Amino acid sequence: MSSIVTFLGKGGTGRTTIAIAAAKKLASRGQKVLLIGQDSSPAYALTLGISVTAEPQEIAANLSVVQMNSTVLLEQSWAEAKKLEQQYLRSPILKNVYGQELGILPGMDQALALNALREYDNSNKYDAIVYDGAGDLSTLRMFGMPEILSWYIRRFKGVFQESDIVKTLSPFVQPVTSAVLNVSWNADDLTSESTKDASQMLEKGKEALEDPQRVIAYLVTTADEIAIAKAQYLWGSAQQIGLTVGGVLLNQDSNDNALSNDFQPLPITSLPKIESGDWQTLIDALPSFTTTSSIPQPTSIEIAEKKIKVFLPGFDKKQVKLTQYGPEITIEAGDQRRNIILPPQWSGRSVTGAKFNNKYLELSIG
Repeated sequence: MSSIVTFLGKGGTGRTTIAIAAAKKLASRGQKVLLIGQDSSPAYALTLGISVTAEPQEIAANLSVVQMNSTVLLEQSWAEAKKLEQQYLRSPILKNVYGQELGILPGMDQALALNALREYDNSNKYDAIVYDGAGDLSTLRMFGMPEILSWYIRRFKGVFQESDIVKTLSPFVQPVTSAVLNVSWNADDLTSESTKDASQMLEKGKEALEDPQRVIAYLVTTADEIAIAKAQYLWGSAQQIGLTVGGVLLNQDSNDNALSNDFQPLPITSLPKIESGDWQTLIDALPSFTTTSSIPQPTSIEIAEKKIKVFLPGFDKKQVKLTQYGPEITIEAGDQRRNIILPPQWSGRSVTGAKFNNKYLELSIG
């Protein structure tokens, strides 16, 4: 497994340059590093100063780079889908549809990128992966996909199982699938076994995201007021998906004291202005990219005190909406929703109070 580092911030703050320097820094420490660029335009190759492709290529000792190409990733994913269909069906229906024919729908880029990240991570070829994505809310939604998809599977699976339609058609599922699809499925296969592998994969994704030793983000900003406000917003939004933010990188400015109140208690690292191609100066100025105990965790559950603390910097109580359905608490903030499942010890209990205290939303469980 690899550690994954990514960067969040307003466009134009130098995220790509910092991501490249971070990859070089990690590689110089002897780690096998893969730098992933989401930008498929020529600008990425120009910034690197070399030609990059859709397949990883080693460009220096311990350092490889790949430029994501959504159409290539879609072809590869479609080929895998056809293999799965052949595994389960005697008469595949997708064999006459080719990946080269498919177009990229809105939202596909993030899903394909997340799957590619998962595959590079599972390859065990790299100690660290530096992901240079869009660095905005779309990147956060990409990392939050395991939680979102697992909620949809969990919620609609239950609705599906309880529906009168499924109960009525249940005796007919096995003979119909046997006759039409040449497989032997029953209603349980359609409602549980068919989602088991997907659910396990999503759970692994959620666990990785919530582990700061596995996935961590850094905020990138300049002294510009708009850039600072965007970084604060992305900080709070990152907490909504359970992603740990390890610090702030103040680019091209040495006055880190000016940001101390805005991003307390995150460590702030000032990065100097550098000449084009002066990578070493920037590399030396970067932090170590390792977490410390002082970094606030997005969520903590205190069993003894019957409290849940959710770290939501960048928001106030007017921007947060709280609802509860059964054992799940939904927190809405920053154009995102997050679901927290109550532990078994609190079965049947509900939220009895909520307040903001020092950037934390504190929930009391009755």
